[in-house]
Amino acid sequence: MSLAVRAVPFLFVFAWSTGWIVAGFSARLADPLWFLFLRFAMAAAVIAAIAVAMGAPWPRSGREIGHAMMSGVLLHALYLAGVWWAVRNGVPSGVSGIMAGLQPVMTALLAPAILGERITARQGTGVALGFAGILLVLMPKLVGVPTEVYEAIVIPLTVNLVAMLSVTAGTFYQKRFVSGGDMRTTTAWQYIAASLMMLPLLALFGRVEAEWNQTLILTMAWSVLALSVGGIFLFLYLIRRGEVSRATAYIYLVPAVSALMAFVFFGETLTPVQLVGMAVTAAGVWLATRPH
Repeated sequence: MSLAVRAVPFLFVFAWSTGWIVAGFSARLADPLWFLFLRFAMAAAVIAAIAVAMGAPWPRSGREIGHAMMSGVLLHALYLAGVWWAVRNGVPSGVSGIMAGLQPVMTALLAPAILGERITARQGTGVALGFAGILLVLMPKLVGVPTEVYEAIVIPLTVNLVAMLSVTAGTFYQKRFVSGGDMRTTTAWQYIAASLMMLPLLALFGRVEAEWNQTLILTMAWSVLALSVGGIFLFLYLIRRGEVSRATAYIYLVPAVSALMAFVFFGETLTPVQLVGMAVTAAGVWLATRPH
């Protein structure tokens, strides 16, 4: 296995982890749904331009285009819109992070029935360890949150959960129906569908509102190029290359790496419990992603 292939999971985790930092910066300056609409539309334009310039083959049948667009709605629009809206409306970031950790768990539980993937005892142990590590990493953000807060955000919590169900369903859909074809052109169709899906969501739940300055421009540029283009290509590559249960296990590392980034960018503290949680998470991912 080449060094470049070995580096893919680490590059994916780094890129995906910056999503929390992006959300932190953009939430202060723009409505999240408006920001996501612009992000998806720009990503579609960038990837389509790359595909045209490289002469990539486009899907020819309506069925292929439809599958690509449906996976885009599930993987991008409903997932990110749900999570960002929920956090903007009161869901603590630690709670949202734990809910994000449910994706590898749900994937591992459902993969045998949906895709016929065999989950070994070692992988199951890795998944369990990874989730335990996430709980330790995010525990300081949960301590002291009063019960009344949760009672007041039942709807945002439900939206956050639906978002996690959406990205889990999107992962299976991608593996089953969009596993072939050129990744550049199918991803362009995904983002076209995601941007179109954002329009009714924006009309119902958001506002066309943004304070454009250097910070927001740089945040948008990173969101489009590093996350929506680079990050998603890496994730789709992992799904296409192997089992979805192994690909999604890397998501366990995201809260830990995000906590390190928050320490650097926002001055958030890192406790010994969080450091132990990071080690436990890393061990879990190592077990869950080792080749059979």
